[in-house]
Amino acid sequence: MLNTRNLARRGTRSGRTRPGAVAGLTIAGLVTGSILLGGGMFIAGCSAGSSSGAASSVAVPAKEAAPASGAAGAAPRAAASSASSAQGAGTTARLAPASSIIYTAQLTVRTADVSAAAAQAGRIAGGAGGYVSGETMSADPDHPSKATASVELKIPVASYQATLGQLAHGLGTQLALQQQAQDVTQRVADVNSQVASAQAAIAQLRSLLSHAGSVGDLLSVQNQINSEEASLESMQAQQRALSHQTSYATVTLTLLGPKAKPAVHRQKPPPSLAGGFGAGWHALRVTVSWTLAFLGAIAPFAAILAVAGYAAYRGRRWLARRKPAAQGASPES
Repeated sequence: MLNTRNLARRGTRSGRTRPGAVAGLTIAGLVTGSILLGGGMFIAGCSAGSSSGAASSVAVPAKEAAPASGAAGAAPRAAASSASSAQGAGTTARLAPASSIIYTAQLTVRTADVSAAAAQAGRIAGGAGGYVSGETMSADPDHPSKATASVELKIPVASYQATLGQLAHGLGTQLALQQQAQDVTQRVADVNSQVASAQAAIAQLRSLLSHAGSVGDLLSVQNQINSEEASLESMQAQQRALSHQTSYATVTLTLLGPKAKPAVHRQKPPPSLAGGFGAGWHALRVTVSWTLAFLGAIAPFAAILAVAGYAAYRGRRWLARRKPAAQGASPES
């Protein structure tokens, strides 16, 4: 009877051990779907082994303990593998390059006071973290209502749309708005790659410089280093320029007085047969006009030269007739 109780206690202890493995498999199943399926199969096997072990003998729990320990050992490996793959996916997502876009806009606003509106535009850009990169103003003291101004603003991309709305509606009446977005992601990636390659090449050349033996080798390696450094500085300048262009949007603000006329930008029509004929006719007219102008310019000189040439010709003819007559008169005398 004592042995039976001991066996029951042992069966109970082994039953307590197997749920721990089941819990481990359940946690691993939360990491990946495949481990969840294996954990379900293992739960069913452990339940059957637990009932037979408590009713008959210790041999059944001993046999079930081996698969339980093997599965419990496999669960951490599977969980580690799943965590490693998840970490790799997260690293790939972090290393994925973000889009680099250059934003530009042209805004035309009619306002009552051009000078005050230009100053307010500068304050709006400064409040958003930007600045005024250029400003031109044209005003006639006799006609102040026809004053115009052109202000170029640099605005951080994060506040570009909000600041553009303030400029369009806070300075006066919006007349025109054009926006452009240029994707330079590939260009930025190429420049960054060239900078990294040049830096690696310079590092390798510096390591070779320390092992160079002769003076000729030292000079050759140093010349290569100087050439690579000059190329690196040029690429770093491009890198800084692209970084600034993608970090700040450019807004060209045109301010017009109450009676100022906006500049009309007409788009050229596509080429056509009528357009080509018109262009050819215009070229012919221009050619004939220049030819006639050239002839008119040289006509006075040509007339003088013609008169001088005719006089010279008549003089020679007169001298030619005078000479035989003089020779014939001399023998008679």
